[in-house]
Amino acid sequence: MAGNQYAFEGTTPDVDADASVSHGATLVGSVTVEAHASVWPGVVLRGDVAPVSIGAHSHVGDNAVLHASEVGERVMIGHGAVLNDATVGDGALVGFNATVNSDVTVGAGSVVASGTTVPEGYDIPPESFVRGVPATVTPLSETTLDPEAIFEAHSSGAYTDLAERHEDLFK
Repeated sequence: MAGNQYAFEGTTPDVDADASVSHGATLVGSVTVEAHASVWPGVVLRGDVAPVSIGAHSHVGDNAVLHASEVGERVMIGHGAVLNDATVGDGALVGFNATVNSDVTVGAGSVVASGTTVPEGYDIPPESFVRGVPATVTPLSETTLDPEAIFEAHSSGAYTDLAERHEDLFK
């Protein structure tokens, strides 16, 4: 069994056989983890009031907490990030210790900087750079960031390979 899994009101987590979920992660209720995704130690995925879904080839870093949230494909959620009732589009990056509050949509290909706090109700357009407390949103095209380099460095198959190399952590 992947991680510590708990049923909630008759619903149990569903983890693809090709996903890597650490023994130190906690999955509750309506949680789906798709193929080649990784969920690292200390992560809490709590699908009690609404589902939590982790898309294929996405990675949720140590000690992140996701409640009633949806993560697209090829997404990186950094260590210690908190998502509550949020949606993260395909190819996005949510940095270390970022907080994404209720009713927030992070558009595809966006970068949420480490330590950012995104207030409730933000609708972040695709390919945006989000930073600060509270968050400000800038189109990536107006920054010096190279989004392809960021996504290659953080969303490549290297993280999947790393999960596969941690035999005892995920088996």
